[in-house]
Amino acid sequence: RAMSMKISKLSFLITGLLVGQIAVGQSLKLPFFDDFSTARRTASSTRWVAGSGVYINNTLTINHPSINVATFDGLRLNGLPYVLTDENAEGDTDTLTSLPIDLGGLTAGNGVYLSFYWQRRGLGELPDATDMLTLEFLGRDGAWQKAWTQSGGVIDNNFTVQLLQLTNPVFFYSAFQFRFRSRGRQSGMFDSWHIDYVYLNRDRTATNRPLRDRAMRQPITPLLRRYTAMPLRQFLARPAAEFSDTVRSDFTNLFTEFIPINSQFSIRDQVSGREFQRDTLTNPINALGLSRNPLAFRTRLPTGLLGRAVLQTTFRLVTNDQNSPDTPGLDLTLNDTLSATTVLDNYYAYDDGSAETVKQINQRLGRVAVKFTLNRPDAVRGVCVNIAPTRRDQRGQTILLGIYADVNGSPAAQPLVQQPFSVSYAAERNGFTEFTFTNPVNVPDTVFYVAFSQLDDPAIPVGFDRNSPFRDKLFINLGTRWDRVTD
Repeated sequence: RAMSMKISKLSFLITGLLVGQIAVGQSLKLPFFDDFSTARRTASSTRWVAGSGVYINNTLTINHPSINVATFDGLRLNGLPYVLTDENAEGDTDTLTSLPIDLGGLTAGNGVYLSFYWQRRGLGELPDATDMLTLEFLGRDGAWQKAWTQSGGVIDNNFTVQLLQLTNPVFFYSAFQFRFRSRGRQSGMFDSWHIDYVYLNRDRTATNRPLRDRAMRQPITPLLRRYTAMPLRQFLARPAAEFSDTVRSDFTNLFTEFIPINSQFSIRDQVSGREFQRDTLTNPINALGLSRNPLAFRTRLPTGLLGRAVLQTTFRLVTNDQNSPDTPGLDLTLNDTLSATTVLDNYYAYDDGSAETVKQINQRLGRVAVKFTLNRPDAVRGVCVNIAPTRRDQRGQTILLGIYADVNGSPAAQPLVQQPFSVSYAAERNGFTEFTFTNPVNVPDTVFYVAFSQLDDPAIPVGFDRNSPFRDKLFINLGTRWDRVTD
């Protein structure tokens, strides 16, 4: 029976916002807080003006303080660049604007401060020295005033804490707003900035730490040893060999002191509703202050899987952060839970669902191949590729997809089958375009390769998962031999 083969986000390469008028009676009350931990792709419409191109994710940064950040770059929320007709276009890119906030009746003496964490680049592209991230405040006079700005060109893998006091009387009214705006290259996923832990409140001082919190942070490691998704029938052929015996993440302790923390772990099938595992650490973890702390659980192999399964792994910290005395009115337990899903269906994947950059083959007829290892003979019906819109519109350009046998640990010289396809873009950021072969391709051996090449210029950018643990499966051929890709 043919199976659908979904290739990971391989990397083969390599505005402005109209703010609508909102009634004063709808203004938010202090405190204003968002760590983006419960958002999916787009910022919450309960705190931010809808329509922003900012991308909420947990994969594009380094050393982030908690689950999820808001990323600014040259892509709209649908994954298309702001400009796809001029690869050198520069200007305003993403904007994130708060809903109106009621600061009426307050003064500078009330200690109103806005704090946030920010980072350049992360796992994306470093902004140039002329690129900027800017914070602006909206006064009662309708004018936006610059409150803070940073330029690019400096590499720093840490997040920086920024604390700003509101002192100008023009900001103390019933519909105050603030916004973050980025400026840089508009033709793709360039010039990345990230923010987190945005917190506005009164009765703060210049020596306040932004927040005292415990939060889950790093994405959970794969539940499978060799893939992030695989066909269920291939999994069931060797389940113990495919299933990871341990999964890991970590959490942040933003308190200055040691704090004991309990944690829980579970595995649940979202299709059948069955829970296969629920564990609690018997001894609390003594979490170091102002640090990241590892967290790991042993797994138990699920049984009785039929048809299709979506296994959800969940880590949860057991805290009382909703009752923190220095953050009244805030429930800081929302970032205590982190989940990941592993699909056992009819395709293979190596990616985590997010491309941190794009790559391309800058040579006509150059080929990149990805290695797959079967547990039993099967057939490939098609390939899904994340073609990343970058620099120019390449819809309609021709690419070649091929299936190759294995010869001594590398792809064979000639494909088992090769077929041309017309390039198209997915409807959302990180989405895949599916290419189906005219006839399913039988792959009786345990190892085969899926390869990508192009017939004409310019080079076609494909998304690349920079933080995948499975990047050793890539091979490249720029002439007569295949070489393993090391990065």
